[in-house]
Amino acid sequence: MLTDSQRTQRIAVLREFPARLAALIAGLSAEQLTTPYLAHEWTVAQNVHHLVDSHANSYIRLKLILTEENPPLKPYDQDLWAAFPDASQADVSDSLAILRGLHARMVNTYEHVQGDQWARVGNHAVNGAVRVDDLLVTYSDHCDAHIDQITRTLAAGGISR
Repeated sequence: MLTDSQRTQRIAVLREFPARLAALIAGLSAEQLTTPYLAHEWTVAQNVHHLVDSHANSYIRLKLILTEENPPLKPYDQDLWAAFPDASQADVSDSLAILRGLHARMVNTYEHVQGDQWARVGNHAVNGAVRVDDLLVTYSDHCDAHIDQITRTLAAGGISR
């Protein structure tokens, strides 16, 4: 279990993430957003669109765990989702807007989790038991991982940030 201080730090990552992401990709051209600079890696645009898919799933999982007893948490194939036309488009403005709203809701929900709610569990078909604390760790780490991935992708294209 996380301490209150650790939770506060991880919630801050979720709160700040949409602005960090927007700043990282600000001013990129459509070509820069959609060029696969690294072999076997997603483009910047695919990363941004994936973050909406992933974090929307996270938010739904959080609400299920908080409102149901041991709910099933369905996995999805993120690579198949990233191959959809909506995940390849250069215009990431809608995804950034969704992330801003989604993260505001996630942060609000996490800030109101109390006591033993942190230990509530859902059952992920692949990962097994997932606690509310686990979701917070996974998705705050996910934010940082994608900032790193996008930074590496841009660097491979000669774009420094």
